[in-house]
Amino acid sequence: MTSVTHLLGSALRSAMSRLYDTVEPSVIDEDMLQKAVEEQGPKDEAGKIAKSEGIDFADVTSLRLEFKNILEIDNMWSFENLTKLQLDNNIIEKIKGLDELVNLVWLDLSFNNIEMIEGLDKLTKLQDLTLYNNRISRIENMDKLTDLHVLSLGNNNLTDLENVIHLRRFRKLRTLNLAGNPFCEQAEYKQYVTAYVSSIDFLDYRLIDEQSRAAATERYHLSIEEMLHNERVADQKYEEEKKREVEEALYREGYVDGLDGPELFEGMYADDNEGKKMKEMPGVDDLMIFDYGLQENSKRQEEVSQFWECVMEAKTENKDAGIGHINNFMNMKKRVFAEMNHITDSALLDQKVKEYNKEVTELWDKLMALELQLVDQFEEIIKEFERNLQDMGSTFIENVQGYLSQCRDLENNHHERMLEIAIVTLEKVVKNELDDEINDDLRNLFVDKDTIINAVTSSHDVHLLKIDNKEDDMVTRINGWMKNTIEKIHYEQEVKRNRERVAEINNLIDHLREEIENLEVLQGTGY
Repeated sequence: MTSVTHLLGSALRSAMSRLYDTVEPSVIDEDMLQKAVEEQGPKDEAGKIAKSEGIDFADVTSLRLEFKNILEIDNMWSFENLTKLQLDNNIIEKIKGLDELVNLVWLDLSFNNIEMIEGLDKLTKLQDLTLYNNRISRIENMDKLTDLHVLSLGNNNLTDLENVIHLRRFRKLRTLNLAGNPFCEQAEYKQYVTAYVSSIDFLDYRLIDEQSRAAATERYHLSIEEMLHNERVADQKYEEEKKREVEEALYREGYVDGLDGPELFEGMYADDNEGKKMKEMPGVDDLMIFDYGLQENSKRQEEVSQFWECVMEAKTENKDAGIGHINNFMNMKKRVFAEMNHITDSALLDQKVKEYNKEVTELWDKLMALELQLVDQFEEIIKEFERNLQDMGSTFIENVQGYLSQCRDLENNHHERMLEIAIVTLEKVVKNELDDEINDDLRNLFVDKDTIINAVTSSHDVHLLKIDNKEDDMVTRINGWMKNTIEKIHYEQEVKRNRERVAEINNLIDHLREEIENLEVLQGTGY
C-alpha cells in the first residue's frame, strides 16, 4: 500500500510539473501581492474604503498565493503581522524570503519542487508546517521551530528512517504525516516513528492507540533510555546556559557586567607585564559597585514601567472619549440618511446636507481637541519622566564615581606599599641577603633602583588606566541609554503618534463627507 502511495505521489508530481511547464514561471512581486490582498480582503463597505485608500501590507494577517506558478519567494518583508500563508501548488524550488514573517503560525508549501528544508530559522512562532509532496530527502534545519504542533512531510524522498529522530526535539508536536516516503516501506516504520517521536498522537492521519504505543516503546526501550539520558544532560546544560545569559543581560542593563567577580582586578594585570613579574597584589573590592548597579537598574526599570502605565492610561481615556463622539455621530448619521431617503424636496435635502456637514465639522473639532489634549498630557508626562530619569542617572554616576574613587585609593595605597617592598627587596638582593628564591624574570627587575621603581610605577599606571576605562564605560553607557530612551519616546509618542492620529482623523472626516456626496438619493439633484 505504501509503495502504491509513493508511486501515486511521484506520478502526481510529474503531472503537476508538466502542467506548470506550459505556464510562464513567476516571482512574487508588488502587483501580485496587491492583487491578492485586494481579492482576499473584505467585500463590504470597509473593503471598498480600504481598496480606495490603499491596504497596508503590515495589517494583513492571512494571505493565499496558491496556483500562481511561483518559482521564487520574494518581496514579503512588509507582511510583518502575517500569521497564515499559503504557497502551495506552485513551482518553488528553494525556501527563502520569509525571514521578516516572524509572526507566522501556519505555513503551507505543499506541492512544490523544494529539495531542502531551510530558511525557516526566524519563524519561531510556527505551529503548523506543510511540506507535503515536494522533493525533500532529509529532515534538517528546523531546530528553531520549537512550537511546532503539526508537521506534514508526506510524499517526499525521505529514505533514512533514523533521520526521524531529528523530530524528537519538537516536544509540542502532536500530528505528523510521513506517508508516501520511501522509508515507509520498511516493516518497522510505524513502530520506529511511534517509539522515537513519542510526543505525537496522530501518525499519517491515524490516531496512535495505547496498545501500539506500548509495543513500540517495548521494542526500542534500551536505545530510547540511553537517548533520554543524553537529552536530560543536554537539557540541563541548556537551562544553565540560558540562566547565565539572562544574568549577563541583567548585568549589562545595570552596567555592572564584569564586576560580579575578579574580572576588574584580573584585567589590571592582563596588560601589566611588570606586575606579573612582581609579588601578587591584593584584589580590589568591587562587589559594592556590582550590587549597587543592579539595585539602581531595578529602580530605572520600575520608573520606565510607571511611565508606560501613565501613557497607556492617558491613551485609553482619550480613545474612549473619541469613540463616544464617533458613536454619537454615527447614530445621528444613520437617522439623517434614513430621513433623506424619504425627502423629495431639493431645498429640504440641501438643508439636511448642510446640517450633516456641520456635524462632520463639529466631530473633527472634538476629535482634534482630544488629540491636542493628549499632546499636552504627553508633554507633561514625558517631562516628568525625563526629570526623574536624569536625577536617577546623575545619582548613579555620582555614586559609581565615588566607588571607583575608592578603588583608586586602594590602588594608590597598594602602590606605596609595593614601592616600600621593592626598595627593601633591592637592598637584600644587592647584599645577597634574600632568603626566598625568586624567578629570573623578577630578579632582572632588581638590577638597580631606577629599574625596579619604573616597573612598580608602570604597573600602577596600568591599574589606574583600567579603573578609568571602567568608569568611562559605565558613565558613557548610562548617558547613552538615557539619551536614546528619551529621544525614542519623544519621536514615537509625540511626533510619530501625533502625525498618525491626525491622519486618521482627517481620513475619517474625508470618508464621512464622501458618503453624503455619494448618497444615491442625491445623485439626481446635482450633488
